[in-house]
Amino acid sequence: MNTSTVISIIGIIIAMIILVKLVMNGVNIFLIAFLCTAVVALTGKINIYEAYKEHYISGFVGFLKANFFVFLTGTLLGKAMEITNGAKSISKMLIKGLGAQKALIAIPLACGILGYGGVSAFVISFAVFPIALQVFHEADLPRRYIPAALCFGCSTFAMVAPGAPQIHNAIAANALGTDIMAGAVNGFISCGFMLILGSIWLYKMIQKEKKKGAHFIPKENDVFEENPQEKLPNGFIALIPLVVTVLLINIKSGGKNIVHLESGLFIGTILTVLLMYKFINVKTLSNEVGVAIKSSVFSITNTCAVVGFGSVVKASVAFPFVVNAMTNIPGPPVAGVAVGTMVIAGICGSASGGLGIASPLLGPVFMAKGIAATTIMRIMAISSSSLDSLPHNGYIVTVTNGVCNETHKDAYGAVFKLTVIVPLLATVLAVILFTIFPNLP
Repeated sequence: MNTSTVISIIGIIIAMIILVKLVMNGVNIFLIAFLCTAVVALTGKINIYEAYKEHYISGFVGFLKANFFVFLTGTLLGKAMEITNGAKSISKMLIKGLGAQKALIAIPLACGILGYGGVSAFVISFAVFPIALQVFHEADLPRRYIPAALCFGCSTFAMVAPGAPQIHNAIAANALGTDIMAGAVNGFISCGFMLILGSIWLYKMIQKEKKKGAHFIPKENDVFEENPQEKLPNGFIALIPLVVTVLLINIKSGGKNIVHLESGLFIGTILTVLLMYKFINVKTLSNEVGVAIKSSVFSITNTCAVVGFGSVVKASVAFPFVVNAMTNIPGPPVAGVAVGTMVIAGICGSASGGLGIASPLLGPVFMAKGIAATTIMRIMAISSSSLDSLPHNGYIVTVTNGVCNETHKDAYGAVFKLTVIVPLLATVLAVILFTIFPNLP
């Protein structure tokens, strides 16, 4: 390894440290990406002008082109489920159906069902939090575990499960030329393991706290009374658009999907509006659609900013050395896929951002080594859901501090166990399964 490579590696490490530090401090992601790009370019023997004008913008625009309509239609579906109260009705129906004894586990399960149907994690968290608050209050459970229940249900097993119309599946599938049902058998086993282990661990953690004398301690702005004037659609009716969406995007003819992911999400949105139209405030509908569109643009451009930075890293002199190190990790060949994706997602503080970088950069390298694209796609999707949930993850911060009004000090310990350790163990299981049974559908 020559001096130029060493300097370039040091530059990448410094850029990553800056990225994590500034993201945790709430600095604008575009400013962070531009700054880190300069560090990598200056230390990686890349012309500074070319770094921005060619490498950065190519990654930015490429990701935007490939994924914009998935972000847009997914956000519109989430907004439709929000303004019709469809998400809330599904959650309430499930919790009521399982009964008081199982209501705690029903919270992440409800989040998972909504997530697998294509609703975004943020929409789910806002919709389910008031219900979770009511459940924890009535059962006298420690309030600080609500973020763990929500984050586990929204950002782990359902988000990366085969066939889920989520951006995490879409990014990896688009980059590797597969469909979102790739690696279905091993993928469902790994995600099922994630659901069962996380649910048991959540239950055990809370029961342990209860035995120590922990109780529900309300916050100043908590509201526990049900609104008798609130009109909710039938839960089964609200489920129909989600079921239809998942079915449409996974139906194949001649080995190819009949309905594209974006089309399926849009059809689900229209169906949501048609079936629950009477619950919509028509006067504010156009404004709500506008908000959803702005939100989708904001979300994807934030991810594009990080992906653009990844493209500059790819152009540095150290990149071949880094790839070689990741692809030659001791153990099963697919272990490198998981480790590389986890590390990048952890650095980015985002599963989608990590996949946006890892899928096009590492995917072709592992495919050249003879690993099937379907295997790479599923392992990348599952592994992206682990280290992405470190404290600087934007979703974790928003749900813990904003939605639930809890501090990282009080709540993040349980969040870490359920959204980092559990997916990490599921990733290990996925690596083992794909190593032993690589040819399963």
